[in-house]
Amino acid sequence: MTETTWLHEHFEKAGSAIGFRVTRKLDEVQSPFQHIEIYESTDWGNVMLIDGAMMLTTRDNFLYHEMMSHPALFTHADPKRVVIIGGGDCGTLREVLRHPGVEKAVQCDIDEQVTRMAEKYFPELCEANGDPRAELLWDDGIAYMANCAPGSVDIVIVDSTDPVGPAEGLFNQAFFESCHRALKDDGILVQQSESPLVLLDLIREMRAEMGKAGFASFQTLPFPQPCYPTGWWSCTMAKKAAGADFGFRETDARAKGFKTAYYSADLHKGAQALPPFVAEALAAG
Repeated sequence: MTETTWLHEHFEKAGSAIGFRVTRKLDEVQSPFQHIEIYESTDWGNVMLIDGAMMLTTRDNFLYHEMMSHPALFTHADPKRVVIIGGGDCGTLREVLRHPGVEKAVQCDIDEQVTRMAEKYFPELCEANGDPRAELLWDDGIAYMANCAPGSVDIVIVDSTDPVGPAEGLFNQAFFESCHRALKDDGILVQQSESPLVLLDLIREMRAEMGKAGFASFQTLPFPQPCYPTGWWSCTMAKKAAGADFGFRETDARAKGFKTAYYSADLHKGAQALPPFVAEALAAG
């Protein structure tokens, strides 16, 4: 019988913890940027941790990857060029490239080791890495966006870790200004925006920084994410135009030619209906 133990992440900000029953550590590496660990669990498949924080599991990563990609791609009228900042596990890249209209998807993550670990322990997430439309870069995402040609991108997806360490600079006005400049007039910025249950202040601050950078309309979409603190997460979309419509191509979403496990047109509509406490807090921000 395989010996088991419990792997926990303590989330000080929420006074809570999350844990998975694991059988063994499969791998670990200290990259120039962060400490990456892979564990085998009894019920959740493989688990990746970065600097002690849960990043993804085999069982529930589809929730995050689908919500970070499909709402924005079905909200944009005709997305052709997508940039993913972070996203080294390649799951968001895979979902983006399910859209046949996308002509180019650039993934820029500072840490190549995250991708190498994903290729070995989460190969299903890396199925699109060889797609001719995909370009994988291991570089500073802040510098990449600063150097993007103005008006050259349809969607920027910021698939980052928490706003500490290498990802700290991905949540401020200067970075969002680079995204604003790189996006076309009808472009969309998407940022993972943490837990709406315990980190509403962070979401409000992030939207305020986006506003300072020139974005005028926002939509935050909550979704379940069991491996993240509180089990409830969100992404936030931003557009340049004030009062911009966040209606999406519902007919296309219903007729999409690929399978999803969580995202659907009805789910998208439902996610737009924020709980009153979230809506009130964001309106006050």
